[in-house]
Amino acid sequence: MVYRGKEKLSVEIKLSDGQENSFIPSYSSLDQIQGHVALTAHTDTKISQVFITFEGVVKTYVEKMASSSPTSGRSEAFQCFLRLVQPMEDVAFPDAGILKADETYTFPFTFAVPEKLLPQNCDHGRDNDAVHQAHLQPPPTLGDPLTAAWGKSLMDDMSPTMAIVSYAIRARIINGKKSNGKLNITAEDSKKVRVVPHISEHPPLAVQDGKGDDYQLRKEKPIKKGTFKKRLGTIVMESTQPRSLRLPPPRTEKPCPVATSATINLRFDPAQPDAQPPRLGSLVTKLKVATFFASKPMEDIPSRSSDFHYSSTKGIYVETLTLSTLCMASAQWEKHDSPDSPPRRETAHSTPSNLNPNIPTASSSYKPKLPYYTTHILVPIILPGKDDSAGSGKKVFVPTFHSCLLSRIYVLDISLSCHTPDASITDPSLHLKLPIQISAEGSADARPSISEDEAQAIARREAGDFAWHPRSVAPPSPGYTEQAQFPSFAPPTPDDMEMTTAQAQSPEPMEAGMAPDIRRSSGNVRAHADVAPPDYSVHTFSRSSVSSSTG
Repeated sequence: MVYRGKEKLSVEIKLSDGQENSFIPSYSSLDQIQGHVALTAHTDTKISQVFITFEGVVKTYVEKMASSSPTSGRSEAFQCFLRLVQPMEDVAFPDAGILKADETYTFPFTFAVPEKLLPQNCDHGRDNDAVHQAHLQPPPTLGDPLTAAWGKSLMDDMSPTMAIVSYAIRARIINGKKSNGKLNITAEDSKKVRVVPHISEHPPLAVQDGKGDDYQLRKEKPIKKGTFKKRLGTIVMESTQPRSLRLPPPRTEKPCPVATSATINLRFDPAQPDAQPPRLGSLVTKLKVATFFASKPMEDIPSRSSDFHYSSTKGIYVETLTLSTLCMASAQWEKHDSPDSPPRRETAHSTPSNLNPNIPTASSSYKPKLPYYTTHILVPIILPGKDDSAGSGKKVFVPTFHSCLLSRIYVLDISLSCHTPDASITDPSLHLKLPIQISAEGSADARPSISEDEAQAIARREAGDFAWHPRSVAPPSPGYTEQAQFPSFAPPTPDDMEMTTAQAQSPEPMEAGMAPDIRRSSGNVRAHADVAPPDYSVHTFSRSSVSSSTG
C-alpha cells in the first residue's frame, strides 16, 4: 500500500485466480490473471480515475570502464514492452466520484499473458526478420530475487544486477491534474508476478567450426607415447546440438527432472598399423549460462561473447555449473578395417547421406590404407533441482530468449580426458562447446480469449449446424447457350489504317444514346473508341495539338 498527500487512501491488489496464497504468483502464456483492487478511504475522498494495468519492463545498465576515474560512469536503458489497461465501467465508480469514509470499493480486473508483443515494441534497426520475431517474444522474469522463486524458497536465476525483467500489476488512483499538466496520483500500489512464457524449441544453430567461436562441435587431438616420442595417432571428438531442455509449466507442484541427452562420437586414426586407441578417462559436463545485456537495442542475436567485452554499451555475465562427472574407462572401441569415410573437409559438419552419421569424418592426418576405431558415448544432461545436494540446487533456470536489450543463452561444455601409455606426460583432453536451448511448456488449461460471436461460431461448427448445399455442375440450359456474339478482330489492312487515321483526326459526332457497334472491323472500333458516350469526355493527346470531344 502507498499513501500520498493528506487523504489517507489505502490501495490493495488481491488475486482471485487460485494463487491468493502463493509466495510468488506465476503465470505462462495465455494464463489469465484475475483479481480486484480494493480502495478504502479514511475520510471522504474525491477521485476522478482508477488505472489498473499489467506491465512488463526491462532495465539494463552498462558500466563504462576507463583508465581515469573521472570519465567512468554508466549508460542505462529502460523499455516498457507491455502495458495492458483494464477498462473501467462507469457503474464501478461511486456517486460524484467521492469515496466515503471507512467504506471499501472494489474494482475487478482480468488480464491475459500475451503470446506475442506488438510489432511497434521492436522498431529499431535489425539485421534480419528473424531478429524481429525473436524480439517480439515476451521475455521471462529475470534478475529480481523476489520473483525468482520455487514454492516458498528464493532462488538464484544466475543473472547480473545490470539486467532486470519484471512484470507487475499496478493500480493508480487519479484525482485530476496538477498545475504542470501531469496526473495527480493520490495513491498507488503494485504486485509483482512471475512470468515464464511458453517458448518452443527452435531449429539447431548453424555453427561454423572456427577459432574464437563460442561453439565448437568438433575437436581433433594428437596422441603421443611420450614428450619426445612419435605420435600414436589422432583422436576426433564430434557431436551435434542436443534436443532442448524443456521446463514444466511454472505452477507445476511436483515437476519431473528436466533432462535430455547428447551423443558423443569418437574416432581414432592410428599413425601406425599396430597403434591402439587410448583408454578413455573421465567425462565432465558443465553448463555455461550467459546473459547478454546492452544499453541500446541489439540489431542481431548474440553469438560471440568477444563482441561484448570492453564495450561501453554492451556487457556479458557468465556463470558455469557442473552437471556431472562420468568415468569412461569401460568404453569399448570398434575397429573398422575398410575405411568408409573420406578425409575431413573444411566445412566439417555436413556428412554425405551415403555415410554413417554416427562415424566422424577422418582427421586431417588420416592415412587411407590404415584401419580406424570408433566408439560412442551417450551423455545424460539433467538440470539440478531445488533439492539437489551438490550446491547448485538453489538455481532456477529460465528459457532461452532474445529481446531488444537482453538475451539469455546456454552452452554445454563437455570435456573428455584420455590416458596415454606413458604416465610421465599429462593426459590429453578434448573439449566440445555445444549450443543447447532451454524451452518452456505452457499451461495445459490455457486458452486464447475469444468473443461471444467467435465462441458461437465454433460451437456451431463443432455441432455440425452448417447447412451444406450441393452445387450444380450440370451444363447450362439451352436458353443461355448459342446466344453470344463475338467480334472478329482481323488484322487491319492498309486501307483500314488510312481510314482510321482520317477518322481519328476528324471524328463524326455520335447521336445521343447511340452505342458503338463492336461487331465492325478493328479500324471502325478504333474510330468509335475516341468518341465518348453521354456525360463523359475523352482527351486525345498528339504531338502538335490536343483535342477533346464530348458526347
